[in-house]
Amino acid sequence: MAGFVDDTDWHLDRLYGFARDGGASFLTPVYSRYIIDLNRPPDDENLYPGQDTTGLCPVDTFDKEPLYLAGREPSEQEKIRRRQLFWEPYHAALQTELQRIKQEHGFAVLWEAHSIRSEISRFFPGKLTDFNFGTANNQSAHPQLCAVLAQQIEQDGQFTAAANGRFKGGYITRQYGNPAERVHAVQLELTQIAYMQESRPFAYDEAKAARVTPLLQQALETTLRYAKM
Repeated sequence: MAGFVDDTDWHLDRLYGFARDGGASFLTPVYSRYIIDLNRPPDDENLYPGQDTTGLCPVDTFDKEPLYLAGREPSEQEKIRRRQLFWEPYHAALQTELQRIKQEHGFAVLWEAHSIRSEISRFFPGKLTDFNFGTANNQSAHPQLCAVLAQQIEQDGQFTAAANGRFKGGYITRQYGNPAERVHAVQLELTQIAYMQESRPFAYDEAKAARVTPLLQQALETTLRYAKM
């Protein structure tokens, strides 16, 4: 595994380029989740009790391949160091930006963009649904939104979709989504096969992405509409 960071949310800045062009604010991590996973709680609590998952400072890959030599896994002191160096500044920046957007517009939408291989037996059997929308069981956004987003994808007919299924939203969605305060958070876990090559070298696929982009744009527009209600 040396030198490879396979479990990466590849090319999302490129896939969502239309949103940046439309004025959306982007907060993009530059370090691998192998160092620290920004979408995990600081106390490393399992967000999916009873299900296997990787931790705040992962010690293995999604395929359960070790990331460290035996006995060289991060100590508690090292985890604290990484949390202070990477996790805390990211979340401070995210909170600041959400506050700025809400102050400017009266509401804020947090779109937590992720992608994952379509087949990872550790986390789910068989092939994963293509579009996996999560709103913490309708707690982090308008209660009807998640189902509407999934329905739009299914009606289009090119891809499959799920609402608050295997992926309900990680720490970021659950922590910052607060529709009562007009902050709506949605996580989309998108299968990588929908827009790119899932194996090394993980190449972007322009033809595939061209099918996905209009659906993402529609989903964001729908989310904005519901956030304004």
